[in-house]
Amino acid sequence: MLKIQPVDVFETRHNAPDAAAVADMLRTIGASSIEQLIDETVPPAIRLKRELELPQALTERAFLAKFKQIASQNKVFKSYIGLGYHDTALPAVIQRNILENPGWYTAYTPYQAEIAQGRLEALLNYQTVIIDLTGLEIANASLLDEGTAAAEAMTMLHGQTKKKGARQYFVSEQVLPQTIDLLRTRATPIGIELVVGDHRQVDLSGEGFFGAMLQYPGADGEVFDYKEFVEKAHASNVFVVMAADLLALTLLTSPGELGADVCVGNSQRFGVPMGYGGPHAGFFATKEQFKRVIPGRLIGQSIDAAGNRAYRMALQTREQHIRREKATSNICTAQVLLSVLASMFAVYHGPERLKQFAINTHALAQTLEAELKALGIEQTNEFYFDTLNLRLESAELQQAVRQEAEAAGINFRYFGDTRVGISLNQNTELQDVADIVAVFAKVLGKEAGTLTARDSFELSWPKSLIRTSEYLTHPIFHSHHAEHEMLRYMKQLENKDLSLAHSMIPLGSCTMKLNATAEMIPVTWPEIGSLHPFAPREQAKGYEQIFNDLQAWLCEITGFAAVSLQPNSGAQGEYAGLLAIKGYHDARGDHHRNVALIPASAHGTNPASAVMAGMEVIVVKSTNEGNVDMDDLREKAAKYADRLSCLMVTYPSTHGVYEETIIDICDTIHQHGGRVYMDGANMNAQVGLTSPANIGADVCHLNLHKTFCIPHGGGGPGVGPIGVVADLAPYLPGHAVVAVDGRQEGSVSAAPWGSASILPISYAYISMMGGDGLKRATQMAILNANYIKARLEEHYPVLYTGSHGRCAHEMILDCRQFKKAGIEVEDIAKRLMDYGFHAPTVSFPVAGTLMVEPTESESKEELDRFCDAMISIRKEIAAVESGKADAKDNVLKHAPHTAATVLVHDWTRPYSREQAVYPMEYVRAAKFWPSVSRIDSAYGDRNLICACTPIDAYADKEEEQVVPDHGASH
Repeated sequence: MLKIQPVDVFETRHNAPDAAAVADMLRTIGASSIEQLIDETVPPAIRLKRELELPQALTERAFLAKFKQIASQNKVFKSYIGLGYHDTALPAVIQRNILENPGWYTAYTPYQAEIAQGRLEALLNYQTVIIDLTGLEIANASLLDEGTAAAEAMTMLHGQTKKKGARQYFVSEQVLPQTIDLLRTRATPIGIELVVGDHRQVDLSGEGFFGAMLQYPGADGEVFDYKEFVEKAHASNVFVVMAADLLALTLLTSPGELGADVCVGNSQRFGVPMGYGGPHAGFFATKEQFKRVIPGRLIGQSIDAAGNRAYRMALQTREQHIRREKATSNICTAQVLLSVLASMFAVYHGPERLKQFAINTHALAQTLEAELKALGIEQTNEFYFDTLNLRLESAELQQAVRQEAEAAGINFRYFGDTRVGISLNQNTELQDVADIVAVFAKVLGKEAGTLTARDSFELSWPKSLIRTSEYLTHPIFHSHHAEHEMLRYMKQLENKDLSLAHSMIPLGSCTMKLNATAEMIPVTWPEIGSLHPFAPREQAKGYEQIFNDLQAWLCEITGFAAVSLQPNSGAQGEYAGLLAIKGYHDARGDHHRNVALIPASAHGTNPASAVMAGMEVIVVKSTNEGNVDMDDLREKAAKYADRLSCLMVTYPSTHGVYEETIIDICDTIHQHGGRVYMDGANMNAQVGLTSPANIGADVCHLNLHKTFCIPHGGGGPGVGPIGVVADLAPYLPGHAVVAVDGRQEGSVSAAPWGSASILPISYAYISMMGGDGLKRATQMAILNANYIKARLEEHYPVLYTGSHGRCAHEMILDCRQFKKAGIEVEDIAKRLMDYGFHAPTVSFPVAGTLMVEPTESESKEELDRFCDAMISIRKEIAAVESGKADAKDNVLKHAPHTAATVLVHDWTRPYSREQAVYPMEYVRAAKFWPSVSRIDSAYGDRNLICACTPIDAYADKEEEQVVPDHGASH
């Protein structure tokens, strides 16, 4: 009998194991069914009593058709609102070959630098762009957005001030309003007092101020000469931060030349769509004296084992895992994919074309000013780059302008008085200026003149504001202006990086699952990418539906009453969740409740976030089985009962086990007046089977770039929304410019809905999976993990399991016993590269171990390839243990092996070239070649180079580069 059945079923694309593979894997792990496996893995007490109530799963075609209708509700107007967000054009060659290319967007954070040289070079280019344009000495590889970069600058400088007891931070009233709001959010918990005012009148000479922040150009468009302000501030031992516009800095004197200590901002203007607020890469540049405390990731140059130049993440890159509650910031704060886009925009256009963008923008602003003055309109900015500040005669006239402009498909900025702001951009053309003039002419009942293009004009700024210093002088910014050259350069970098396009990335806790093409398609639609975050809400009805649906679905999945989509990373979600708990306690008068209990096994981001929220961290012990020590928890909950704010707990635990005491853990905290914060990093093992609210948590952040399929993008973007129980909902983040559910303060991200333009990815995933598909995804993740465990536990001890011997969706392989033979866990990680795999998570949460998570999107064939590789490596270790292989001169210690390594004329190593690069037959068919040998991290930290070094600087020093320098740091 023939039956009609849908073929385009998305779940079968996402959940890789088919029925035959599932049956085979169940036999291997010793379970008769998926249901038996889940019953033996997930404690009965926390299981959901009903199925998820979500819309019926859509096919890919049905989803894309429906989503097109939703997106079409967004109205794409010409945007001249400004305030840090501007229309721009991402060159098609970059859009197609990076933004839409899984070779770039599915890669992981470049902790394994030998197989991430492409992204690292692109990020070094980004750092160079920022260093050159800001005129400062060192820059990081991006932060979440301009507002959070400003907050990091404030806290960094507060930690560096020598003025004892200084807690005041001056902020110019010309700083972007969303930045001021975010600064207030970050300052309050740690006792910093914001003083907002006019920079021309403030007196910084007292002992109370440690820092000051300025905007360049100002939020209203005025360009001020801050040199005298900076000199006075420094005379009073006050640090100065300047938030700057990258495009304007091609014409304006750099902040570094004006004396700024830090420069922050947003690289969105360099080709990244506005996307209703994000994601965009914030930047942070500073003086070299702060290189050891600069927040975020820092890309540096080092050398590999062969003496070749190689890139890596330098200095404090993973300090939150090392220093935990003593960390100066939370480094899970990067926007790698977006900083790569911005860097490629600079590489493709080069300094001349970037400057021409700025010249064109400013020239058209001058033209617009002249035409509006001819109509009798007052423009109040004496010096400006791209923004006019118009003072109209009445509020009625302002409203008439707004009505006429919106009827013409144009958005301006409207002030609370009678002013109108107009910010032009590099996409603005003469006809756009004519259209703007026509709006005002019509409202005023006057005739608009005929515009003609001007061939040339003069900068009317004072000489002190006109940039004379060079920038982007490195050859990389002069070599790829033809599309063919640019295409080849990007492909050359892509080929150096291992991504999900090559093989599984079995990282525990990081859930590197499929980023399906159908989920990614809407991201680059103009209806999604071209909206300004402060556009009138009635123009964003499509986004409103996306937000409302997604919040409702996430509430159903988590069991919570409310969800905030604003946090734009998992760490930011942690912070927002803790602030919600703090807001709840404060509203009840319990300001003294500031103790956060955190298990020793917790993610390093947890204590870092708690400190940022003004809490005191108390560590709870773990048992020998890796679980929370209940006796220690009860003792400390009782001891700190009067001050207990919350417990931070990850579930399933970071050790990959469903702790059976989790309900008791939550009850203990609640009995002592605290709230339970759940880290949602392991939500991929909960969806459809249990939920944070069902377990007893009060708040949980969700990593949409993990469980809900937003790509990692090489280390960002991410989204970290939080779900909360009803009595915490009033304390979710708001926004100063666009109220979020009526809340107009407490923002944690610069944009009201954070990284709005990538939320469609998770929207698509849930729409096409439906409740049943999401539940099966969790079941498959658990099945795949237990299959790997079953295949590998004879070769590598599995450190922790549940009461039935099962792991959750991840497991920890213990490699510590190999140290006796001189083999470190790092050797295994590097050797896996020769087999074509990225390493699992190294030495976290237990030093000397590998944490493995396969996800539900990997087939049995891929799991077997990984297991075969790990078993083969175990045999290589055994050869060292038995003495058959030399303890130091062996295939593990020399891994990874590059093509250059094995193509030498005289091969002198005690193992064959074939064993080095083709350790298994499958590798021959699709060899991934690491581009550099093992990198010398210590050398890179001693000789810190964090920008593109001119080629000629290396011409006569090649021999010197291979000699380790044991002297002081650069």
